[in-house]
Amino acid sequence: MKFSQIFFVLAAFVACSINAQEIINLYPGDVPNSKPSNIKETGGAMYRGVTKPTLEVFLPEKEKTTGAAVIIIPGGGYGVVVYQGEGIGSAKEFVKNGVAAFVLKYRLPNDTTMVDKKIGPLQDAQQAIRIVRENASKWGVDPNKIGIIGFSAGGHLASTAATHFEKPVIENNNISVRPDFQIVVYPVISMQDDLTHVDSRTNLLGKNPSKELKDEFSNELQVTEKTPPAYITHAADDKLVDVDNSIKYFETLRHHNVPVEMHLYPKGGHGFIFRRQGWMEPLFKWMKESKFLNN
Repeated sequence: MKFSQIFFVLAAFVACSINAQEIINLYPGDVPNSKPSNIKETGGAMYRGVTKPTLEVFLPEKEKTTGAAVIIIPGGGYGVVVYQGEGIGSAKEFVKNGVAAFVLKYRLPNDTTMVDKKIGPLQDAQQAIRIVRENASKWGVDPNKIGIIGFSAGGHLASTAATHFEKPVIENNNISVRPDFQIVVYPVISMQDDLTHVDSRTNLLGKNPSKELKDEFSNELQVTEKTPPAYITHAADDKLVDVDNSIKYFETLRHHNVPVEMHLYPKGGHGFIFRRQGWMEPLFKWMKESKFLNN
């Protein structure tokens, strides 16, 4: 067997051998903002009908740990959760680089299961940040190096968590729900008519949201000097979520003096992470340069 073949087999074994340590319920008791329904959760690789949110915990080996952690929010247009590909797959890469990873299976906005569907996903994102920060010592995490990464509509949820933390929508017991950094990958950022991904907006805000609601959840309009540092990546030829979502977010962050780095690929389309090898290499470089990977 050639060396390259041996290396491939070993790499595949390592990738497969990284497993979650535990899956925890996001809420110890009743799920807030929920109401009884007959909707049943389905899926595995891709979830629908989520009503009981969870965190799946992936921890690096002690000798590799950097103290950094990320909460991973898969996308799916606020209609499904692309759990395996964007969630578990990304978690394993983070763990190999010494970053604790927590995959969030969040509630999907639905008037049947929620009193107020527009805040349900944000409640889960904020609760996830709170849980990781509360249990930082247990999981070997630095409570000041807890970030969030979101893909597509998950990028909208991640950027919402990064811009709405001063108004918690959960009981946070005086624990900050501000992520220390944010990573958004081909993200939906805006809810404005000329820029949004319509299905994501409809699922989250309804068919005819008011101007006030569209502005509130257009995260390019919610940036302040307190918004956490950001890493943004997108493909210019994305036909599903316009790259201008990322560009506008970058510009707003920059004008508010928030540290931000953006990587744009000329080609790749939506979901390019499934077709482009090595897309996380510049991300880890950014994390190191930003001191999130330094012990």
